[in-house]
Amino acid sequence: MDQAYKSGFITIVGRPNVGKSTFMNRVIGQKIAIMSDKAQTTRNTIQGVLTEPDAQYVFIDTPGIHKPKHKLGDFMVKVAQNTLNEVDVVLFMINAEEGYGAGDKYIIERLESIKSPVFLIINKIDQIHPDQLILLIDKYKDKYDFTEIVPISALEGNNVEHLIQVLKEHLPQGPQYYPEDQVTDHPERFIMSELIREKVLQLTREEIPHSIAVIIEQIEKKEDEKILIQAAIVTERSSQKGIIIGKQGSMLKQIGIKARADIEALLGTKIYLELWVKVQKDWRNRPQNLQEFGFSDNDY
Repeated sequence: MDQAYKSGFITIVGRPNVGKSTFMNRVIGQKIAIMSDKAQTTRNTIQGVLTEPDAQYVFIDTPGIHKPKHKLGDFMVKVAQNTLNEVDVVLFMINAEEGYGAGDKYIIERLESIKSPVFLIINKIDQIHPDQLILLIDKYKDKYDFTEIVPISALEGNNVEHLIQVLKEHLPQGPQYYPEDQVTDHPERFIMSELIREKVLQLTREEIPHSIAVIIEQIEKKEDEKILIQAAIVTERSSQKGIIIGKQGSMLKQIGIKARADIEALLGTKIYLELWVKVQKDWRNRPQNLQEFGFSDNDY
């Protein structure tokens, strides 16, 4: 391999709902991180891999850093903060529409001890006037000595290619960590559960808070070559269970139809998707449930 080959790990941090997952999916070119306009959608770090002929970028999409309200929230913030010291570049993403806030102050304080280059990524620039952008850049310049400041629109794709090229300049020489056709380090089972959870968040809107988890119970190949996937949607209250199931099962059916389409695209094959809903009271505060549902902080 060419000695000039570059590779590195890049973490994306920021307040909830600044567009980190949208950016990740835009860069990778397919959906690996779920998107929702509700805060705190991402719960685990999701690694996305972009491979070019002369470089490999391993992006780490982290949960939004926020003030935790339960043990799951503690876990999410700890995960985000722990990535800061283990990467080659930190992308601090902000929402251009929201501007500077207390959450950014909290994050910048944690960036003070970082030795890696820190980029300020101003996302959603398509939503503001260019004059506002100049004021925003000046505001953040006073708060921290950023290595680079790059305005983008992850949704529209504006300036994303430029950001990738600037990133390459700051990556060290290194090996190709993943095969060139691999786009994430997460198993398909995890991505499938996230795609189902995304549909619940999208279709139930404000009725269901972030008190759901999705567990893939079984994956089995059937005689007709289709794959049977059985999954449980776990929620904290019986009233939420009723909303997710809907009148005569209508909501659950809609969730299944939309999730099945995404999972078939992921796997490249036809599937049967069976969903059911079960109640696990206060699971976000129970360490045993958190571990069972994949939110274990044993590594930290």
